[in-house]
Amino acid sequence: MTGLLFRVGRWCGRHARIVLAAWVVAAAGVVALGALAGHRTSDDLSLPGTGSTQAADALAASLPDQANGTNPLVVEAPAGKVTSSTHQQAIEQTVTAVRKVPHVAKAVNPFGGHGAGLVSEDGTVASIPVTLDVGPSDLTEDEAQAVLDAGAPAVAAGLEVSLGGYAGQELSRPRTEISEAVGLAAAVVILLFAFGTAAAMALPIVAAVVGLVTTLSLVSVLGLVIDVPSIAPTLATMIGLGVGIDYALFIVTRHRRQLRDGMAMGDSIARATATAGGAVVFAGTTVAIALVSLLLAGIPLVTNLGLTAAVAVLVAVLAAITLLPAMLGALGPRIDALRVPLGRARPDDHRPHGWARWARWVVARPWRSLVAAVAVLVVLAVPVLNLELGQNDVGAMPESTTARQAYDAMSAGFGPGSTGPLLVAAQLGTPATPKDDPASDPRLEKLGRALAGAHGVASVSPPTLDQARRTALYTVVSTSAPSSDATADLVTELRDTTIPAATKGTDVTASVGGQTAGYVDLADRIADRLPQMIAVVVGLSVVVLMLAFRSLLVPVKAALMNLLSVAAAYGVVTFVFQEGHGASLIGLDHAVPIVSFVPLLMFAILFGLSMDYEVFLMTQIHERFHATRRPARAVVDGLAGTGRVITSAALIMVCVFASFVLDGDPTVKQFGVGLAVAIAIDATIVRCLLVPAVMALLGRAAWWMPAWLGRLLPRIDLEGEGGLPQQPPAPGRPAGAR
Repeated sequence: MTGLLFRVGRWCGRHARIVLAAWVVAAAGVVALGALAGHRTSDDLSLPGTGSTQAADALAASLPDQANGTNPLVVEAPAGKVTSSTHQQAIEQTVTAVRKVPHVAKAVNPFGGHGAGLVSEDGTVASIPVTLDVGPSDLTEDEAQAVLDAGAPAVAAGLEVSLGGYAGQELSRPRTEISEAVGLAAAVVILLFAFGTAAAMALPIVAAVVGLVTTLSLVSVLGLVIDVPSIAPTLATMIGLGVGIDYALFIVTRHRRQLRDGMAMGDSIARATATAGGAVVFAGTTVAIALVSLLLAGIPLVTNLGLTAAVAVLVAVLAAITLLPAMLGALGPRIDALRVPLGRARPDDHRPHGWARWARWVVARPWRSLVAAVAVLVVLAVPVLNLELGQNDVGAMPESTTARQAYDAMSAGFGPGSTGPLLVAAQLGTPATPKDDPASDPRLEKLGRALAGAHGVASVSPPTLDQARRTALYTVVSTSAPSSDATADLVTELRDTTIPAATKGTDVTASVGGQTAGYVDLADRIADRLPQMIAVVVGLSVVVLMLAFRSLLVPVKAALMNLLSVAAAYGVVTFVFQEGHGASLIGLDHAVPIVSFVPLLMFAILFGLSMDYEVFLMTQIHERFHATRRPARAVVDGLAGTGRVITSAALIMVCVFASFVLDGDPTVKQFGVGLAVAIAIDATIVRCLLVPAVMALLGRAAWWMPAWLGRLLPRIDLEGEGGLPQQPPAPGRPAGAR
């Protein structure tokens, strides 16, 4: 692989204009395709075999307009009542306006004959249920905005109007521009300290931004063939920026170090691409494999999140080994231009400074270092014992969003359960009778009474039947909020007890669905699959590291340490979000559930990203061990040679991830906090304390492998010089020297 990357780097450096032009054309083309594809997202909660999916399939076949539930256009009177003649007239005008909006199949007048229960008991809130003929995956922001804008007559009368349901969520997606700007600004400052020149600083930033723009457009194009989750573009942005800057940082650091050693410009670009670039390809591929392995979970939402995140990583790798060498070639010796006097140490400086002293201290006291590191990680991980998987909570969205405003108004007027009703789909073996009033069928009446009598049910709507009178829909409102444990218990009770008892001896089958039940099923499925996915990702990482380092103990050591690191990150996320400690510091009003797919995605992402630092550190230790055959000396030299660049890279990634805490979406906040904490732990406690301590204790045994297994495994030279042409140093003053 190093030979191929050497040739790629040399060609890109020599033909910089061609490569840069190709990237501009390709990126522009992908952006154009993305614009044509549009930005459609959908949180696909379908899970074969679950009650929520069975209900959705039944409704989609017989009552398609009801399959996705309704979107309440909520009208609230800040003073007086909505039942006053003036306000009632304005609301009826609003209903008329809503019915004229494209894709509106039905809008119920809260004061009409079918509007029972749509005005709060105190008369301050009215709900206009709006049924759309497009689902969440097809609804655009403009179409949702048209529904909200139809509330203009009510607004003109002094009423407050907000939109809930999936239409309201479409209008309430937080913007990521502020987080991106903060993350990039932090990266600029760190890179200026790291490189000391504005020219060198700009290279990783430009490579990452170009890769990110390309990635987001590719995600839009992917939306034509898969259901792209609503959080996918934000997650791709977080990962794309983080790894894009980090990968470029490693290659630029290697290039500048070689220039200081006197290597010719073209040779340095080629060798940096082959050596540091080889480690980038290996690490990036490992991250992508970990993310794609989520396909084995059999959960569409999780699979598609993994695929979109993997696209971000692969584009970052491609930019690092093609676009970056071209920029290095175009910049040439001007890489040290625009010097900025910030700090004294550079990651490409050969001098180890304090890292050698630190490494010697750890290696001299391995047991003390090991115990201290493990103790810190265990303390951080303790809260994970209380981890409970939950669901998205609109009540944690910013108060400025229309979805949160509708949530608050509905909760105040009709109870917390009204913000996420359950949909019970009943299928009859024979058509309901009598034909003129099928809702009075004894089978349906019995089921309706049973649903209404279940513990935790606030209200049940009369059944809505299809034309064939063989499918009926009940809307069940719980007494608790959608994200509460009580609602999850209600879903279980309806499925296990209430519905079987009410349908026993009849030809009726019923399923509990709706978004709330879908998230309950998702949490249950992820809880079942999480141990399996952890085993798969850990197993893959062990195999990959075994190939890279031809050792049995190094991969096992890495897997155990990564598990500790991830557990500590889980513990912090549980402590902050689920238990609410310090929640106000990150913009939350109260504790919120841990969204069910966050731990699973975090595990795949973190196990992959932690491999970056594992590869960059262990390749140096491995190389020094084979050169000196002295294990302790190899650990000291390896940590001294990589400590500064790993710290700089990790600090950039931590800042990028942490900046997304500014995002209004609580799910994004959970990813931001969890990923930032995990990378910080991994790059400090694990890489700089735990790894050198364990390696010192293992000694030569760390690199042992049975001879028979060594013969079977292919040889992979990650950052070595094997297979590369020998290059004499450039005569005279080293190129790029200051």
